[in-house]
Amino acid sequence: MLFGRTDRKPIVIPPKQVKEWKYSVCNYCSTGCSIELGLDDKGAVITSRGHAGADVNRGKLCIKGLQEHELFTSAGRGTEPMIRNRYQEEFQNVSWDAALDYTAANIKRIQQKYGRDSFAIVSTGQLLTEEFYTLGKLTRGCIGTNNYDGNTTLCMASAVSGYKRSFGLDGPPGCYDDFEHTHCMMAFGSNLPEQHPVIYWRLKEAREKRKFPLIVIDPRVTMFAQFADIHLPITPGTDVVLLNAMLYVIFRENLQDKGYIAAHTNNYEELYQNVQDYDPVKAQHICGIDEDTIRQVARLYAKAPAAMCIWTMGINQSTHGSDGVCNINNLNLCTGNIGKPGGTSLSITGQCNAMGTREWSSCSGLPGYRTLENEQHRQEIADFWGIDPEFFPKSRGLAQTDIFPAIESGAIKGMWLVATNPMTSMANTGRIRKMMEKLDFLVVQDCYVDVETNQFSHAYFPAAVWAEKEGCHTNTERRVNLTRNAVKPLGNSKPDFWIFNEMAKRFPNGQKIRFPQKPEEVFEEMKVLSKGADRTLDISGMTYDKIEAARGIQWPFREGTEGLKGEPRLYGDGKFPTGNGRANLIVVKFKDNNEKPDQEFPFWLNSGRLVEHFHTRTRTGKIANGNKFSPTPFMEMNPDAAKKLGFVHQQYVRVVSKRGDAVVMVQLTQRVPPNMVFIPFHYHDCVNRLTLGLLDPYSRQPAFKQCCVKIEHVDQTEAAQLNLERRKY
Repeated sequence: MLFGRTDRKPIVIPPKQVKEWKYSVCNYCSTGCSIELGLDDKGAVITSRGHAGADVNRGKLCIKGLQEHELFTSAGRGTEPMIRNRYQEEFQNVSWDAALDYTAANIKRIQQKYGRDSFAIVSTGQLLTEEFYTLGKLTRGCIGTNNYDGNTTLCMASAVSGYKRSFGLDGPPGCYDDFEHTHCMMAFGSNLPEQHPVIYWRLKEAREKRKFPLIVIDPRVTMFAQFADIHLPITPGTDVVLLNAMLYVIFRENLQDKGYIAAHTNNYEELYQNVQDYDPVKAQHICGIDEDTIRQVARLYAKAPAAMCIWTMGINQSTHGSDGVCNINNLNLCTGNIGKPGGTSLSITGQCNAMGTREWSSCSGLPGYRTLENEQHRQEIADFWGIDPEFFPKSRGLAQTDIFPAIESGAIKGMWLVATNPMTSMANTGRIRKMMEKLDFLVVQDCYVDVETNQFSHAYFPAAVWAEKEGCHTNTERRVNLTRNAVKPLGNSKPDFWIFNEMAKRFPNGQKIRFPQKPEEVFEEMKVLSKGADRTLDISGMTYDKIEAARGIQWPFREGTEGLKGEPRLYGDGKFPTGNGRANLIVVKFKDNNEKPDQEFPFWLNSGRLVEHFHTRTRTGKIANGNKFSPTPFMEMNPDAAKKLGFVHQQYVRVVSKRGDAVVMVQLTQRVPPNMVFIPFHYHDCVNRLTLGLLDPYSRQPAFKQCCVKIEHVDQTEAAQLNLERRKY
């Protein structure tokens, strides 16, 4: 007996005639998947596939990577440079020389009138590393502003700060291979299957081979939490309390690695005394996890032969973000889980090349993890570039999240935005809009002319996208990988590298400093700066050909290294780049400065990613097969809470905070508790109209996860019309 249709027409994917495959690395998240781009006989990119020989992804790609070849011809690409005198006026297409001259003249005008630091530059985590280095050379060596940062402050600054405070240096100490060796994994604020699907596949494969406990700490029942052995639905913003309580149990029951602590750490006594205030009996009332569970998880983690922690934005995007990272490091140092297979602290980075900007962009210092505060470092780079070291400031300027408020105060008069979209990505969007309107001069450099910030710009530079260029990325596990140029830039758009080089010619120091004309020459320059016995970030043994042959090489990879394999882990010898070679155990105290639900605003607002979208949807919002799965901003809401307020599934509602409002569609689900709602952060007129701009005191990262809202009824016809307008975007 036959069931169903007898005349089925199965989906058939038509064959694509590929003439040539070009090697690349995915330009979305930080996983670092090796990709091959298929070109037809006319030289157009028509398909993409995972590289089966790559250790990172082993032939796999997520939905974004599988569709990445569509970026080259996606809607809204900018093809001509444009300028205007006032942002309300119409743009005029001009030559590149005219656009660059106009911009350079305005930068000089503002700096001459208001000082060098009155012009700010805000970059991204999505350029190629050679471009980051060149932008740093332009900014630090030619333009000379100290107010220069990247939008990575919004996602990874707390991890950077935590690594530096604990270990003395930025750089994740672990790798994906640790999944194969660990005996216990704890994930904080990470929905790995949707945020980083290929990393999750690596983890899932490792657990299928050798079962080990997975503990997920997240206020929401995410997909990852559903797959976990233990889910801890923590109260938002209280991770440091949970970690201190775990350390309390570990110390009280003598589960710590006393030998490792004595040989390789500082401040043990201070940490021991601090956690005495975090008895699980007390801590449970703050973090929302009962005392028995805290004890069970602490014992499970400490008794494992090797245990590791991973985390993403749930830790970082908090007023306690840097402290949370330090406390994760405390846990791993006290249990001897740093620098060994399966034992590590591993931040999972958001943007494809956030590590590249941390390493080489000079945003927070000078190239190769050098600091502006170190006189020797300033001298080294000044000598290498051929300029006076006095041109450099002697300390870091404002972080991105402090640059924007400086517009309000009048300290910042002009800005250059490079591949970043603060009108969507920054907290409290209404306030950001007012800041953008106040700027005397704004230049936007982006692949897409319709990016929201271009509404306020005076000059627009159309940039090439991804494999229209050539250069390297560094992924989450410090693996340097290579994108080969596949096609020419669209229209009259140009690689970011070319734009930076051309701008340098318009400043006096640009005549002194050598700006190589090819990315590979820049990489050779970076290799020279990375050399040294005391330099952990050493790429001196790498070449483009070696990187492609290995499908990515982890640093450090020193000159003379045999084979194609870098060092997978840092600090395996127990030596750290601190004053005395020991890691620092950081005393972390909980400060309850969260915005918490009250009678007027009774819901926590949580935010996060969807697998089909990337960040502000500037790219994925224009790819049909990705966008069709989630074209509408929605809000997950508990059915019991919805029933009390009279809301039904797929009804539009207005979400209101003390800062703004947003209209979204209700999705009823048990994934959130009755006092919480969840909204994906990808939509340009949605969640960041609501979020709170409080900053972590160390990293200056915003507390996107600490916000409260109320839900109101809205006219359904008007809301549906608004959604139709969104879809046009």
